[in-house]
Amino acid sequence: MTIKHATDAAFTNDVKDGLVLVDFWATWCGPCKMIAPVLEEIDAEMVEKVQIVKVDVDENPETASKFGIMSIPTMLLFNDGEVVDKVIGYQPKEALVELINNHSA
Repeated sequence: MTIKHATDAAFTNDVKDGLVLVDFWATWCGPCKMIAPVLEEIDAEMVEKVQIVKVDVDENPETASKFGIMSIPTMLLFNDGEVVDKVIGYQPKEALVELINNHSA
């Protein structure tokens, strides 16, 4: 699977099945740029466990507002459409892998 770029209109559909890590980001955000390659590695290595979805907060303000995103990057972990965990700010790969593993079956 590859990283999806979600929109306000499609967001609910993009997170409804299985484990989904959603990255709320923006093009002007330095830490967001730092975490992008980490998410690409996780996507490649954990394709069986988790889907990565990115939401540009400038282009999709409804979704960011709905989940109370106040700072970026913020990552929400969804399981079958429900938020099960949240991390704010740059995270090393190991921390995100642990987060995903803690919630995978």
